[in-house]
Amino acid sequence: MIIIKNKEQIEGVKKASKIAANTLKYVEPFIQEGVNTERLNQLCHDYMIQHDSIPATLNYHGFPKSICTSINNVVCHGIPSEKEILKSGDIVNIDVTAIHNGYYGDCSKTYIIGEAKPEVIDFVKRTENSLNLAIKALRPGNLLSIVGTTIQTYVEQFSYSVVREYGGHGVGVHFHEDPHVSHFYTRDNDIKLKKGMIFTIEPMINLSKNWRVVTCKKDGWTVRTQDKSLSAQFEHTVLITHDSYEILTLPDEG
Repeated sequence: MIIIKNKEQIEGVKKASKIAANTLKYVEPFIQEGVNTERLNQLCHDYMIQHDSIPATLNYHGFPKSICTSINNVVCHGIPSEKEILKSGDIVNIDVTAIHNGYYGDCSKTYIIGEAKPEVIDFVKRTENSLNLAIKALRPGNLLSIVGTTIQTYVEQFSYSVVREYGGHGVGVHFHEDPHVSHFYTRDNDIKLKKGMIFTIEPMINLSKNWRVVTCKKDGWTVRTQDKSLSAQFEHTVLITHDSYEILTLPDEG
């Protein structure tokens, strides 16, 4: 069941989303060569706690950390570790979800560490472009499937692929709500957008034509590309308004 948020719920989700976005902004200067991902986890954890919020991923179905850190061929759900040290040329996605007064806000961003090859820089930029293009297509009355159509059409022209197994989701009152948001076209997403809907768009794009992924059997969480190609992701929480959309996970300016 899709939860159409009322005014009070929307305000709650906006506050949680702002904290999540500001957490990413806060940690960004620390995301550099030589830093281990557990350090980033602790910085984000402390920031959220200091801003009257709870890291949603911590202990969620047993997930052991407060953020996800997904490096290079890790698609999503990477677990921060002191042994995982960022190197020049790496790309890393930092995924943050904050709970504030019972409401959820969810966002992520892929960062390039040090010097990277031009094809990698283009790849990360185009992944972010795919998210922005999908958001711009949102309007009440449009079908949710326009998200997948827009992303798939854009990235496949570069011989990239869209991960099928994971997608965006309704969010706000719970961490994961209906609808599931596919980043490729499927008739399952032929759902009419309505004012008050809040969901994430978070395309996971692989730097190859192979969209298949595998999950690490050892930890049960880390998802990697099947062919070991790079994968990038960007994510926003968005609200459908009376005539357009609003991105809720934009950080404070300054």
